[in-house]
Amino acid sequence: MNNLDSIIMNNMVFYAYHGVMQEEKVLGQKFHVDAKLYLNLNSAGRTDNLNYTVSYAEVYELIKKIVTEEKFDLLEALSHRLCERILTIFAMVEEVEITVRKPGAPVAGNFDFFGVQIKRSRDDYA
Repeated sequence: MNNLDSIIMNNMVFYAYHGVMQEEKVLGQKFHVDAKLYLNLNSAGRTDNLNYTVSYAEVYELIKKIVTEEKFDLLEALSHRLCERILTIFAMVEEVEITVRKPGAPVAGNFDFFGVQIKRSRDDYA
């Protein structure tokens, strides 16, 4: 889409129980989530009126609820669910990009994190 601005929410950290391995489902670990919401913020900028934007506090609470209360084997499924719910609930958002990082992934080796990044538009869920 043309002329889309963005609301950026970086490095939200939640303790949750996602993963394929049984110990991940039982012990849990930290997950780091970034969200970038694409929408037109022209009216919000001109009017200084919250009604013309999306409350990042409300989006944060939605992300927190999904990450901490739902359970997924795959980061891909978690990311997909986050995109789907954000686009369903917040009508002004045209596109959303979600990154989920798993710094404690059960992989032998030296790394900062493993993760998934997906970008979806409203059309993907029509």
